[in-house]
Amino acid sequence: MPVTDSFSEDSFVETCSSDLAFRKLIYQMSDEALPKMLDETVLGIYAGFDPTADSLHLGNLLQLCNLRRLQSYGHRPVVVLGGGTAMIGDPGGKSAERKLLSKEEIERNIDGVLPQLEQFLDFSLPKEKNPAVLINNSSWLDELKLTDFLRDIGKHITVGQMIAKESVKSRIERPEQGISFTEFSYMLLQGYDFLQLYKSHGSNVQIGGSDQWGNITVGIDLISKIAGGKAFGFTSPLVLKADGSKFGKSEQGAIYLDKRKTSPFALYQYLLRSEDETVGDYLRFFTFLDRETILDLDYKRSLNPKARDSQAALAYELCALIHGKDETNKVLQATKALYSDDVSLLSSDILDAVINDVPKTIFPIQTLENGIEIAEILAKTNLAKSKKDARTIIGQGGAYINNKRIQDSDTIGDENLIDKKFILLRRGRKEVHLLVFSQDDLTDTLAPGQAG
Repeated sequence: MPVTDSFSEDSFVETCSSDLAFRKLIYQMSDEALPKMLDETVLGIYAGFDPTADSLHLGNLLQLCNLRRLQSYGHRPVVVLGGGTAMIGDPGGKSAERKLLSKEEIERNIDGVLPQLEQFLDFSLPKEKNPAVLINNSSWLDELKLTDFLRDIGKHITVGQMIAKESVKSRIERPEQGISFTEFSYMLLQGYDFLQLYKSHGSNVQIGGSDQWGNITVGIDLISKIAGGKAFGFTSPLVLKADGSKFGKSEQGAIYLDKRKTSPFALYQYLLRSEDETVGDYLRFFTFLDRETILDLDYKRSLNPKARDSQAALAYELCALIHGKDETNKVLQATKALYSDDVSLLSSDILDAVINDVPKTIFPIQTLENGIEIAEILAKTNLAKSKKDARTIIGQGGAYINNKRIQDSDTIGDENLIDKKFILLRRGRKEVHLLVFSQDDLTDTLAPGQAG
């Protein structure tokens, strides 16, 4: 049952359960005794991550933050890398079958994901301080014999129970999609993981997103029926944007934690664009700012949402959590410079930090010899639909060269160059395009008589 609304911020006390409640991190829980246990008992708490890509993404981040938060309250986090379950594919949250990965692909993905897991949790604490533990479930799933698994595990869970789980039910109700026996069996494998961890590592709590509830309860049932033990679980709400789409998705795809796939600048800009309707939740879910700071940001946002203080705090805190403060300060400097009144002072270092994340067009330097009509370049870079549209934008004061508003449809030349090779175009507040002028003889040049 959803339990988020059963807690009041007014009764906040600095305990593990009240902190989770304030941050709206408990959506479903298996037992009403769990909040008290979180405050009074050291629990072995596990979350699983299937290595379906060579980097985790923002969609995975909530459970990493949850484990980090729980470890700070003295609990023992267990991270399960799903080298075995990734061979099957979790149907949860998917409307169609996943592409099956080879063992070689999974191994490469594990190599990419491991460092990211290690940066969020402390695996080096002495044993009495409850260090985090990292396990690959292929260590037991690869050894399973099918007949033994069906006989010893499968007999304890009925098909009716499995079909009733939302992750399966939603797929069965789409006959054009359906669900294979492969993915249908996933919840049994995850339930078996919980049983193994309960026996070998004393893990008695599993956490996950709300789409994992069915898998979690199967594990609780198996522990009760096979081991005669008591286990627990709780889920956090799915993190969505204001339009209902998944958090961590952009027009280009997933936002990754690996800076080679999503640069710190791109991550920062994505978070900076968070909607007012959701940024308060994101601050609670993903940052370690204290309650007073978050409530103060809520209050400031209610008074002056245009200031976007909450978005700036979210972008800085989360970027620093993932990439470190030094890298984030460089991004902050680049962001301020890109939107400053005089970008002519931008350094090569700052431009290099953002060049891969800002839409750009490369021209030979010779293009500037006779100047380029501004309306033409706006159309060429798709900041305007046509030269006619560009002239309308310019007339309305919505076009900028190096962040200086264009007053008329004039030309740009080498006198506009930043660092002898860049010119920054902007339409309105957000649409930016970088012109890069190369000494090489390139063919991607601007046709002088381009129609508009």
